[in-house]
Amino acid sequence: MPFDEIAPIVGRTTDATKMLASRARRRIGGAAAFEDLQAPRDADVARHREVVSAFLAASRGGNFDALLAVLDPDVVLRADPETVRMGALKEVAGARAVADTFAGRARGAKLALIDGAAGAVWSAGGQPRVVFGFTIAAGKIVAIEMVSDPVRLASLELEIL
Repeated sequence: MPFDEIAPIVGRTTDATKMLASRARRRIGGAAAFEDLQAPRDADVARHREVVSAFLAASRGGNFDALLAVLDPDVVLRADPETVRMGALKEVAGARAVADTFAGRARGAKLALIDGAAGAVWSAGGQPRVVFGFTIAAGKIVAIEMVSDPVRLASLELEIL
């Protein structure tokens, strides 16, 4: 059932309903990353691309205040086990902590569509190595998922923009 049909039933916005579903999948485990990003509407994709672009620009430039401006105060950054093996923390919570993690970084990350949703991809040797999925609500990033597992990466439709 589409999220825009579920939202009125649970008394939430479509974006909030997507976030609830995403959190539920993570809690029960076994759900593939980015499931909650499926079938975005064109208007959402355009706005989400703007937010992700602003995030990447602020990150590359080390602009801490600009990072804070696009992050929800309760944003959560999560990394899959493969990304953790590469040196990332499993979870970082809160806008300041996430901004600290990304300030001055993301130079090699490129804006991309991940299964049709705005995201970012870092590649090495022409191969995607880390995919960043963003959950955006009310114009703010509320969650970032970093995925490096090769099997999961192969299952994603990636389009570098």
